[in-house]
Amino acid sequence: MFENLKMAPPDPILGLTEAFKEDKRSDKINLGVGVYKDESGGTPVFKTVKKAEQRILEQQKSKDYLSIVGLPDYVATVQELVFGTGSDLASAKRLATAQTPGGTGALRVAGDFLKKVCGKTKIWVSDPTWANHIGIFGAAGLETGTYPYYNAETRSLNFPAMLNGLKALPEGDVLLLHGCCHNPSGVDPTPDQWQQIAKVAAERKLFPVIDFAYQGLGDGLEEDARGVRTFAQAVPEMLVVSSFSKNFGLYNERVGALSVMGPDAKGTAKAFSHVKTTIRQNYSNPPAHGALIVATILKDPALKKEWEGEVTEIRNRIWKMRELFVKTLKAKGVPRDFSFLTGQKGMFSFSGLNKDQVEALKTKHAIYIVGSGRINVAGMTMANMDRLCQAIAEVVKG
Repeated sequence: MFENLKMAPPDPILGLTEAFKEDKRSDKINLGVGVYKDESGGTPVFKTVKKAEQRILEQQKSKDYLSIVGLPDYVATVQELVFGTGSDLASAKRLATAQTPGGTGALRVAGDFLKKVCGKTKIWVSDPTWANHIGIFGAAGLETGTYPYYNAETRSLNFPAMLNGLKALPEGDVLLLHGCCHNPSGVDPTPDQWQQIAKVAAERKLFPVIDFAYQGLGDGLEEDARGVRTFAQAVPEMLVVSSFSKNFGLYNERVGALSVMGPDAKGTAKAFSHVKTTIRQNYSNPPAHGALIVATILKDPALKKEWEGEVTEIRNRIWKMRELFVKTLKAKGVPRDFSFLTGQKGMFSFSGLNKDQVEALKTKHAIYIVGSGRINVAGMTMANMDRLCQAIAEVVKG
């Protein structure tokens, strides 16, 4: 059977990482994959994670299976982090949350639930969006369409076009939104724009799915939740996907969650019963270790405060790299204005570099960037900034 198969194309981002690993040049720079790097170029383990793991090691008595929906303490802390401490939604039992293997796992569960249970056929994503959104929802059997989002000329949110695009969507269709730190553009709506988006979604009876993978890396943990909480007040039902790869540094632990918000306790319970069935048919139950780490940190006031400080350090370093990148490019005489980068948020930005320039950076300078021109700002350091900007200056000037 296998002899009839053709090689599948490599993933555009993970394949880039493999090429980077195989590159023998010692001064190579990887700005492709979405992993945070510190000033030394490493991906550090949070100090609070180490403390939580030590506590878990000392106290854990069993490696028994978790339930289908995961660790109860984890579920409770996720709801507080996303929807706010003391949320009326939680007390009214309008929320139900399942622990998942990363945000990707949560997206797939959401896709299966929407297609097989709710009978949805199409989900609308921003143009552009994270490339794997298309693959995940397609594998679940959903067709994807796009709505306007990014203005490549102004390097900003094309809000009028976005709003008009949402108003034209078929009533009842599924709408995917990025909760903060839009991937790949780094461009987010303002609080007022979130209000307008939520109003249109409610009027069109669109079903929102909010991908909330970068809480804390934009403006702050509470500030970044404004979009989710605005929608929670405007619509009766929605799904929220969480990931703790970035804001806890738990990349290889695969820690995520899918939260279901229903119109009332009964509606939520019914929907969540089908989410549990979907999970059982997929991976049965989630892994424990990463969720134990998150719950241990968020339940302990001192550890939580320390963790918030670590998230702030990451956010501030990314911001400083944006500023330094713009300043250094200007100093290198790059004729293009890159100041738009300082108005974007999170790890990613569209650089405006075309495919030929991206290819030249890879072949001539060992600098790896996604073909779309998306750059991971968190991969920049004080040590590699000068060489990076010099290389960009060369390829831009031709």
